[in-house]
Amino acid sequence: MSGLTHFDADGQAHMVDVSDKADTARMAVAEGYIKMSAQTLETIQDGSAKKGDVMGVARLAGIMGAKRTADLIPLCHPLPITKVAIELEPVPDLPGVRVVATVKTGGKTGVEMEALTAVSTALLTVYDMVKAIQKDMEIKDIRLLRKEGGKSGVFEAPSKSDA
Repeated sequence: MSGLTHFDADGQAHMVDVSDKADTARMAVAEGYIKMSAQTLETIQDGSAKKGDVMGVARLAGIMGAKRTADLIPLCHPLPITKVAIELEPVPDLPGVRVVATVKTGGKTGVEMEALTAVSTALLTVYDMVKAIQKDMEIKDIRLLRKEGGKSGVFEAPSKSDA
């Protein structure tokens, strides 16, 4: 189990002790997509979904998701998040919606899971708000785009054309 910090010497899962790590500025950006019909996307864009402002509610859900990550992912540390920004943009060529989450903190551990949870929560909210129109939407390609801070420094995901 060497190299896997969430396991102790006996192979049991545990929360990593970060008390000796230095506080540093941390940032993570994640993205994901929800694919849907052009008609469903049009309903979202023109604001005629029966449940209301799909993009606005999904943005709030993403923020809430980032803040509640430690309640959802068993070994995540609760973090003092200093910023959550959620961008939702229509992607007519998909067709669907792209969600990008940026999360920041100053602390001992990174916010990658918070950014990924924010994206997931926002995408699930889009699905929930228009599932009466279309049930076969597809949530896809959730991934970490960038992270900064900590001992490992900067990570930047390759572009999809590089993968």
